[in-house]
Amino acid sequence: MSSIKSPLPAKDTKAVTRALQTVLVDLIDLALLGKQAHWNVVGPHFRSVHLQLDELVDAARKHADAVAERSIALGANVDGRAETVAADRTAKPMPEGELRDTDAIHDVIERLRMIVASTREQMRATEEPDPPTQDLLNSVLLDLEEQLWMFEALAA
Repeated sequence: MSSIKSPLPAKDTKAVTRALQTVLVDLIDLALLGKQAHWNVVGPHFRSVHLQLDELVDAARKHADAVAERSIALGANVDGRAETVAADRTAKPMPEGELRDTDAIHDVIERLRMIVASTREQMRATEEPDPPTQDLLNSVLLDLEEQLWMFEALAA
């Protein structure tokens, strides 16, 4: 823990900041996955997929910052190092190299579903000990599910 004193009891702080760390890792990973696909996507739907991936990355980065700052405000230190993200990620890595637009869409959908499920789980873990954190995770979830919908619509 950091030198910041949490307003929550120690037991609740530990549970809530553990949930926030899980979501933070997933959001950092999602931003990296999105950029990997963004840089390597090819095909007839390149432009729309390329632009949608940028929106996904922007959302993931914005929420990662909010989640990290919430955790720090609760007295925890956050860990967004590459080795931590690689070790603790929920989703599997993106394929290496050129990525057909249809494959990119399906790969992102698969990973978003994993991260959405994990975020829902972390929301449940924060419901009782810290409703404000649950609200924050709800806003993350709303954006992730909107992104999932956008990619699923591209796949239809």
